[in-house]
Amino acid sequence: MSNTLKLALAQLNLWVGDVEGNVQKIIDAATHARDVLKADLVATPELSLIGYPPDDLLLRSAMPRVIAEGVQRLLDEVHGITVIVGLPEYADEAGERVIYNAAYVIRDGRVLARTRKQLLPNYGVFDERRHFRAGRGGTLVFEQNGLRVGLCICEDLWGPNPAALAAKAGAQLLININASPFDIGKTAARRRVFDSRAAESGLPIAYVNSVGGQDEVLFDGDSTAVDGDGRLAFSAPLFEEGVFPLCFADGRWQDAARREEQPLEAVVYRALVQSVRDYVNRNGFPGALIGLSGGIDSALVATIAADALGAGRVWGVSLPSRYTAGMSNDDARLEAEALGIRYSLLPIEPAFEAFTGTLAEAFAGKPVDLTEENIQSRSRGVLLMALSNKFGHVVLTTGNKSEMAVGYSTLYGDMCGGFAPIKDVYKTLVYRLAVYRNTLAPAGRPVIPERVITRPPSAELRPDQKDSDSLPPYEVLDPILELYVENQLSIPEIVARGFDEATVKRVAGLVRRSEYKRRQAPPGPKVTRCAFGRERRYPITAVYGDI
Repeated sequence: MSNTLKLALAQLNLWVGDVEGNVQKIIDAATHARDVLKADLVATPELSLIGYPPDDLLLRSAMPRVIAEGVQRLLDEVHGITVIVGLPEYADEAGERVIYNAAYVIRDGRVLARTRKQLLPNYGVFDERRHFRAGRGGTLVFEQNGLRVGLCICEDLWGPNPAALAAKAGAQLLININASPFDIGKTAARRRVFDSRAAESGLPIAYVNSVGGQDEVLFDGDSTAVDGDGRLAFSAPLFEEGVFPLCFADGRWQDAARREEQPLEAVVYRALVQSVRDYVNRNGFPGALIGLSGGIDSALVATIAADALGAGRVWGVSLPSRYTAGMSNDDARLEAEALGIRYSLLPIEPAFEAFTGTLAEAFAGKPVDLTEENIQSRSRGVLLMALSNKFGHVVLTTGNKSEMAVGYSTLYGDMCGGFAPIKDVYKTLVYRLAVYRNTLAPAGRPVIPERVITRPPSAELRPDQKDSDSLPPYEVLDPILELYVENQLSIPEIVARGFDEATVKRVAGLVRRSEYKRRQAPPGPKVTRCAFGRERRYPITAVYGDI
């Protein structure tokens, strides 16, 4: 009879820097895996002791001591089960302090084995070479229940060497611990990697990942197991913390569960809810404020916030101007009522008149233009931030990726706030998410009024204004932005895809000129392949023409 291994994958929502709290989560997961699931081995995510990404917290003088205390607590308190834990490992080499992204195999008060991450990613949201030194040597192989188990860390699975070396060293299965950020195409990308590594090594693979929001980075879980022939044997729920059992016998994963795949809109919506919940709660805000304009963006953000925090912690504020349509005010109020959130109406006309009156002499002889539009937006920003200061709620901005890309937003106006939930969501996807969320509401009771979805979008800062007065239709704009921002194609390459050259040049110019605005924007969760902020780092002052 072949040896059997009962493995538990601890898909944990870890808090960066909270070593004590993370250790307790690991202890709780190990206890559950041992006592309830009867597991022999539990695997936790990459850097589970400190959370990911720790960035320059790693450089704090006390951090080596805090990490050592965390490891010691695990050694003292966890018995009767083997635990794989990720941690920063501090070492002195030739008089220099270096840090490794490491994993320890712990059981009954002893560190049985350890390994160090070899492939350090330095693209996208990753900046590991800033802090970590690459590990060397082959993939760790240790024994559990008479089986030889390979262990590697995150990116090491994306290169063929560690998996192949584990197989060469006699491993019968491979465990990969991760802090792998979410984006729209990440599940498919991971499955391709699993297929490749299984084909190259013939090893069954178990992959465990973090879950939860961390500033601009979002982890989806998606813990997975595949057999040596690439067959998908297990997939954990997305955005759900839990400890999930697997059984390995006869060279395969046995009787594992697979989640039901969901449409893109459902996955992205849940991602945005998770990011808002973790950002607001972990930063200690009592609730969230949203400027409810009666438009699609603020409607979606308010709905996300209510789902993330509960209606009692969300405050929608209508801030109408002389140009706000009556239907916009009605729709904002109807949405607040449908969600059950607090609602206030604060007209900005008195503030707008005060500002323009103060500036009248300075503006004498100058025509009314974009300046007056921006004053309206900044009047709203002042009022929202005043409420935030007085009551402690964080302001959630409502700008989407299409607007952020081309600068269709006002600094110190609608960009005011602490978190931007749909900052990385194109306008066309905003509409799809709104339609999707309404499908979850009781029949005939949509949380986002149908008129909000069907009306032409408008900033309502001048008479009869529409977004299409200033921008190409979003059905044209968004595909161009995706090619230019995410695929980083040149203007000629985009034109070759069938887009009008003048339109492409205009859009590219707007993207370039708006870099200074984006640098001052609040953080928001990454959902596309290339998000503004931590992932896309362009100079503000640069000349790069058609490239």
